[in-house]
Amino acid sequence: MDNNKAETRTPAVHREVQLQRAVMAYIVTGIVFMLLPGTFLGVWNLISISNRHQLDTLSPAWLQAHGHAQIYGWIGTFIIGIGFYSLSKMGQLPPFAVRRAWTAYGLWAAGVTLRWGANVTGWHWRIALPVSAALELAGFLTFFATVSRHKANPGAPRKPKEPWMLVVIAGTCGFLFALLMNVFTTCQAAWLGVTPAVPHALDQRMLVIPVWVFLVPTVWGFNARWLPVFVGLQGANGKQLLAATGLGWLGVLLALSGYSLVAAVLFLIAAAVATFALRIFHRPVKAAKTTGVHGSFPWFVRFAYLWLGVAGVLTVWAAAADHAGGIWGASRHSVTVGFLGVMVFAIGQRILPAFCGARVLFSKRAMLASLVLLNVGCALRVSSEIPAYEGFLYAQLFWRILPISAVTELTAVSVFAANLLVTFCRPPAHLSVEAPRPAPGVFASVIAR
Repeated sequence: MDNNKAETRTPAVHREVQLQRAVMAYIVTGIVFMLLPGTFLGVWNLISISNRHQLDTLSPAWLQAHGHAQIYGWIGTFIIGIGFYSLSKMGQLPPFAVRRAWTAYGLWAAGVTLRWGANVTGWHWRIALPVSAALELAGFLTFFATVSRHKANPGAPRKPKEPWMLVVIAGTCGFLFALLMNVFTTCQAAWLGVTPAVPHALDQRMLVIPVWVFLVPTVWGFNARWLPVFVGLQGANGKQLLAATGLGWLGVLLALSGYSLVAAVLFLIAAAVATFALRIFHRPVKAAKTTGVHGSFPWFVRFAYLWLGVAGVLTVWAAAADHAGGIWGASRHSVTVGFLGVMVFAIGQRILPAFCGARVLFSKRAMLASLVLLNVGCALRVSSEIPAYEGFLYAQLFWRILPISAVTELTAVSVFAANLLVTFCRPPAHLSVEAPRPAPGVFASVIAR
């Protein structure tokens, strides 16, 4: 009987292994987008701006290529990959899961690459921009159709969706909304524009969509599930977290309608409510699980939420008083690098090795170095961008600091990427006699319903 059971489970186990390989492809591709078209291009842009002491001299298309590669190419690819991994832990794997994962991967990677190439080179951009947006949308819809059809384990009782799942679902809907708006803006730019760049005023409004209805709520949702396990925090207040998500959506709708200051205030309130709901700065109720990672990682999770608060305050300031783009730039950097980047560096190095074949992170010291450098680089960037761009006292000094911040962040990203890539090249923990094997069931428990 046991032999028959093992035989019947073999195809499912084989599909799970194949799906893990696909997920690893997503993570590695996200790292490539983060390192090259994302961070490296961003550093090049910032050095060019610093040398000229003027933002307007740099191509808006290059700036948008950097932002798109960071938001969609890096974090978006990570989220889709993690979503596919969850199939193997949430219930029965659909027979088509592996095929769909690779199909979505091909569409998504091609779309992001084409968008970056069209923005940077201008190659057939009137066709490339809408096609890139359509490919990204098709990749996401393939992912969504797959994860929405997973089957629960036989005999498992049906339970109502927990608040963290509702927040993640809201973030997934926000992902779809952002991609639909991306199709709209790229088609408009291709039809009416004179360069491969979305007009500045429209782009300024569109930037709030992926941040506040997709990326930030998705992080909140997964934090509500993972932080009580990994950091030892008390369980999140579901009603407050849902309220924060609703405030974010309302803020985006108001921003799109032109009420930028009211929207900024709502974003700040949403950030404060979510931080309180997640008990980020409450006393832990149990010890953090730091096996295999640097013991300081719970502190960097808290630093990420400090950056989210800074981003909220700067967004309000920018909506009320920005003149040259410096305050807006600092607010966006605080949320994308300070909050999202630090969170990915902290939690990502905790979970991604386990998701990609139950591996153990290569170097704890490299993890600490990447987190310290990223926070230092972000602090230098945010503190110098406002006085430099806005022409404050000693502006020349701050123009000289900006390239230092860019190189510091590039170093942080390079260390993070190298640490994960070396980890993926090593054998899984259960095949290595040198590395301790992760505690069984920890990662399955935080993914499963």
